[in-house]
Amino acid sequence: MPLLEQISTNDVLVFKTVRLRALQDSPAAFGSTYARESQFPDAEWLKRAANMNGEKAIGYLAMDDDGACGVIGVFRDEHDSLSANVVSMWVAPAYRRTGLGASLIAALQTWARNHGVLVLRLMVTSNNRAAIEFYEHMGFSMTGNTEPYPNDPAVIEYEMSQVVPTAD
Repeated sequence: MPLLEQISTNDVLVFKTVRLRALQDSPAAFGSTYARESQFPDAEWLKRAANMNGEKAIGYLAMDDDGACGVIGVFRDEHDSLSANVVSMWVAPAYRRTGLGASLIAALQTWARNHGVLVLRLMVTSNNRAAIEFYEHMGFSMTGNTEPYPNDPAVIEYEMSQVVPTAD
């Protein structure tokens, strides 16, 4: 099983590489695009890595012997300090259905518990049935809130949430 490492400015190139890989592999799963983010200067990647490391946010890379094979992040909601938004969840195709996705979610749950976050929220596209089923399996449920997907208004994004589980 790959090891999870907290995203930091020390591994900004790994973070950039896996994020761009995710955007290429699963373009309909993200609100951004490879074309947009591949043009970001190094300073933007450094800023993003620094922002995913602290009281308001955390990000993790899943690392195996060949490099990064997964990524996830969470940001505390600006308007509700008891909630946080899951972002950038991606697992490389060879690692799907191996438990790596569950490990990434579990890492966010631990961070949430340790930082007083009670609810995790995320957005998932209506055409990504596998992701919806995964999140349901992880304890997320539909909130009823929807919005148009920014890259294709014909697609809907569903909001899902979960009350952060207590530690075992």
